[in-house]
Amino acid sequence: MRILLVEDEPDLGMILQKMLSREKYLVDWVQDGTTAWNYLDGQWTQYSVAIFDWLLPGISGDELCQRLRRQNCSLPVLMLTAKDRLEDMIAGLDAGADDYLMKPFVKAELLARLRALQRRSPQVQASQIRFGRLTIDYPSSTIFTTNVQGQPHAIPLTANEFRLLEYFMKHPNQTLTREQILEQLWKTDAEPISNVVSARIRLLRRKLAEYECAEIIETVHGFGYRLIESYVSK
Repeated sequence: MRILLVEDEPDLGMILQKMLSREKYLVDWVQDGTTAWNYLDGQWTQYSVAIFDWLLPGISGDELCQRLRRQNCSLPVLMLTAKDRLEDMIAGLDAGADDYLMKPFVKAELLARLRALQRRSPQVQASQIRFGRLTIDYPSSTIFTTNVQGQPHAIPLTANEFRLLEYFMKHPNQTLTREQILEQLWKTDAEPISNVVSARIRLLRRKLAEYECAEIIETVHGFGYRLIESYVSK
């Protein structure tokens, strides 16, 4: 189950991300509404549930809900807020939130509400994600590429390579920093090896080169890496 967590308080966001990860959820954590919308717009089926803070930089949580519902998006949304007035709760639900949790809250209640939302909407998770010539097929846990004749070929990837390429495909044309990649893919309390990201990228590119896709991951010097659609679409 993959969750989009939108929380601008760094301490709370980090706590929630680690807590949910320990419960075996896959968590994409962003800290402003504009970035959240970039993740959701036309790609919301990659998530099973979204958790929005009400007050966010850029686009607010209630506006994110409204935008989703205007697109007939059925993604379940849990709204987090410190607002305790009944009128605020009603406003959040009217905006399109499925549930409402007041801060501060306890872990058990949050997890129970997430389970309830997941039971209500089991159909949300997409079976495939496509980007250019690349396709993730979740039932077979395989990433395919197609040649110029349109014939699919499975790319033999390790679990870490699969997760790394999946992360890029879920955030196409966005620069991902080494820190973001470490946080998403190598969640550990131990100090990571300093060059683990560049080493993994190098190995992944080597495999992709066998399928004429070596250049799809662009190095953005001084920042990180980016999946480039123009190369994928050749």
